[in-house]
This record gives sequence, C-alpha cells and structure tokens, in this order.
Amino acid sequence: MFVAPDPGRVRLRVSSRAVLGIALAVAAAELCGLSLTASITGGLAALLALFTVGDPTVRRQAVTTALLPAVGFPVLALATALHSTPLLRDASWLLVVFAGVYARRWGPRGHALGIFAFMMFFVTQFLHALPAQLPELYAAVGLALAAAGAVRFVAWCIERRVPPPAAPAPLPGRGLARPTTRQAFQATAACAVALAAGQFISHERWYWAVGTAWWIFVNTASRGETLVRGFRRVVGTVTGIAAGFLIAIPLAGAPAPTAALVAVCVFGIFYTAALSYSWMMFFVTVMAGLLYGLLGVLHPGLLVLRFEETAVGALGAAVGVALLPVTTHAATNAWIERAVTCVHACTTAAARRLAGDPEADPAPHAAQLEVLIGRVRLSLAPLVHPLSPLRARKARARRVLDLLDDCAREIRGLSAVAADPDASHDARLAAASWRVEAAVHALVPPAHPARRASPEEPTAPPMADHPGAEAALGHLHGLERALVELAAPLRTAPSAPLVPAA
Repeated sequence: MFVAPDPGRVRLRVSSRAVLGIALAVAAAELCGLSLTASITGGLAALLALFTVGDPTVRRQAVTTALLPAVGFPVLALATALHSTPLLRDASWLLVVFAGVYARRWGPRGHALGIFAFMMFFVTQFLHALPAQLPELYAAVGLALAAAGAVRFVAWCIERRVPPPAAPAPLPGRGLARPTTRQAFQATAACAVALAAGQFISHERWYWAVGTAWWIFVNTASRGETLVRGFRRVVGTVTGIAAGFLIAIPLAGAPAPTAALVAVCVFGIFYTAALSYSWMMFFVTVMAGLLYGLLGVLHPGLLVLRFEETAVGALGAAVGVALLPVTTHAATNAWIERAVTCVHACTTAAARRLAGDPEADPAPHAAQLEVLIGRVRLSLAPLVHPLSPLRARKARARRVLDLLDDCAREIRGLSAVAADPDASHDARLAAASWRVEAAVHALVPPAHPARRASPEEPTAPPMADHPGAEAALGHLHGLERALVELAAPLRTAPSAPLVPAA
C-alpha cells in the first residue's frame, strides 16, 4: 500500500492539502470563539467537502461545495430539533438515508450532497448537539467550507493541472432495475436494522451502527461488493480499536498531541482511501477515539462498544443486501462491457490521430478506461478475496483482471505514440485497428452495426517503416491478443473450470 504507484504524487498532494484545509477550518472556528462541539463539526464538514466532492471539473467542484450548506443546514436543524423525540428522529434519519442514496443517480454532485446530508445528521448524534447550539454549528460549517474552498480552489488547486478522470455513470435501468433505486431501499432497510440493533446494545452510542451500515453501501453496486466492504470495515475497525487502546486512551485528550495525531489520521484517510478500505477505516477509528478523548468521554468500554456497534451495523448491511439484490456476476459483466467499449473508443481515436486528424484525442478515453477497470476490480473483489472458496470463479476473475490490465497498458502506450507529432499514418494501422474493432464486437456486439473497411481494404498506401507506426502496431497487436483471450473467461460458465481460448 505504501509503495503503490502515485503518478504525479497526486495522492500525496491531495492528502497534504486535506490536512491543511481541515486544520485551517478548525483554527478559524477556534479563533472565532466557537465551542469544541462546533469546532469538531466544522472539521468534519471540511473533511467531507474535501473527500466527497469529486466532480470532473474544478468549476463543478466549486458549485457542489457551495451547495453543501443547502442540504447540510436543514438536516442539522432537523436532527437537533428531534433530538428528544426518538421515534421521529429515527424515522427522519431513515428518510435522509433513502434520499441520500437515491440522489446518487445524479452523478458525483448527488453523491456528495447525499453523503453530506447523512453525516450532518450523524454528527449531531455523535456530539449530542441541541437546538440552542444551532447558530454556532451553522457558523462552524460555513467557516469550514469557506476554508476548505480557499485551500482547494485558490491556494492549492491540484485539479487544474491534473484533472480527475470523470466518474463512470451509474449502470442504467428503470425503476427497481436501476442500481441507485435498489440501493436506496437496501441502505434504508440496512440502516433500520442497524438502528434497532444498535439501540438494543446502547441507547447512547447506537448511531455508530447506522453509520457503519450507511458507509458500507457507498461506492458498491452488487451483493458481493457490499459484503466484502462490510468485512473490510470490521477489520479496519478492530485494528483501529486496538491502536486506540495503545494511543488514544493514554493521551486522555491532551490537546497538542491529540491534534497532531488527528492530522496524521486525516492524512492516512485520504492517502489510503483509493488503496485499502481497511486501512482507511483504521485511521477513521483511531481519529474517532482521539476525538472522544478531546470530549472527555473516552474509556476502554467505549472502544469495545464501538466494535459491537460496527459488528451489528455490518450485520444490518448484510440483511439489507438480501433485499432486491444485484448479483456480482451481473454487475461485473456490465462494467466489463463498458471497459471493452472504452478500449474501442480509445483505439478509434488513436487511429484517427495517427491518420492526421488533430481533433482526435485518445487521452481522455485512456483515463476513463483506468477508472472503468478500477470499477471492474471493485466489482470482482468478492471473487478474488483470499477467503473466497469459489476457486473456479476466482481463477476467471483473476484472468479477466490480468487481461484488462494488459489492455490498459497497451492503450497507454498507444496514446503516447498518437501524441507524437512525428507519428505518421501507415495502412497497416488501419488494418490492425479493424481487427481490434472486430475483437471488441465479438465480446460486445454493436448496437448499430455499420460496414467498416476490412484489412484487405487499406485507406492509404503503406509507407516506409516509421518508429511511431511500428510502436502503434505493437500496441494494437497486444490489444487484439488481450481482447481475443478475454473471450475464454467471459464465456466460461461461472462455476466451470477456466478453458483457454482456442
């Protein structure tokens, strides 16, 4: 994890920026004389703004950040007003859960706003906030978002130089066939079970179970993904609790060392989020223990209770998954088809660029392919997990990932060649591109078939050997091989032994 590739040191810079932005948000709240409760609320708001806002352009990111109070402030008011009426409070939170998950159909902005709304309800339970504290909570959140925005969009706008790849659109469908609709019902049912079980265990700290159930459903699309995420959350929580016994309890809320360790945890959350959910949860759990120490309520029994609430939250998620399930096989096939289609789009753009079209650019398609392969990897995580007993399906899943990684490597090389202004058109490239297209269509039949030039119908005469053309041919041949070999794992029955392609 710690030596994983970090092109452009993006993860390192984003993590460092998060520490700076959150520290500035908390410092602003403290300088304004706000309470510790308000300062913690502001710090969480800044963390969420920096962590969840993931629109494809800086302008859209700024708009989404500016919209966060529009959902956060009403939820804060509702949660504090209903603090003393448990039944209404619980029903309202479940409505927030449903709306927050349902909003994911509107892409990154809906995703961020939904998470922010949920967490504003969560933080009022975590801090036992009351209606009288609402003005300073609003002030803290406003200051935090302004501080986070100033750091992200003015002082250190990493995304201007390294634009993040656009998040893939959710899998399509109508009504209950749409994954976001299914997940809205699943998450609500899971949180309802977690809420009831959590309150049975503790009338004071029951909200951790609801938080666990909610976060397990974030960025998952199938039954298998959700179950694996629940397992990883429990693992991260258990290790974080162990660290809490060694670190947070001895500190007993001492301000300076606690603040320094919270900064380390914030860095760890952002740095490991893309690599390991278990490690991210480790840092979240340690940070929660440190904050409890600042509030003066930390003791060993509280950490044990945190584990119990996490366990029942994960159990609630498992129950919710049983409602309107999306199988791992169905979700994976859909993401693989989109990745293969993206390979075709990138190959077509590269061929046009090599043929002399200055408007064609394969780079955006190459970046999108990386995101889609990451989504395939997430979808296949249940099958390649070390504890998975399904040996045949594990072999198929690993083979699919290996071949898609080969495609990504060849696409990166092809994009680099196409960007070379000296690379020239060669008729062999047209023939090789046609073969790649045929291999793609063998896996994903086109919606509207159209006649394309065959290898025997070159669109231009062959030219003398050119280093760019030779390199492009090598990448196209590699793509063709990987796509042809993908047919074996994709067409083999899920439980059957993997048969190599003929």
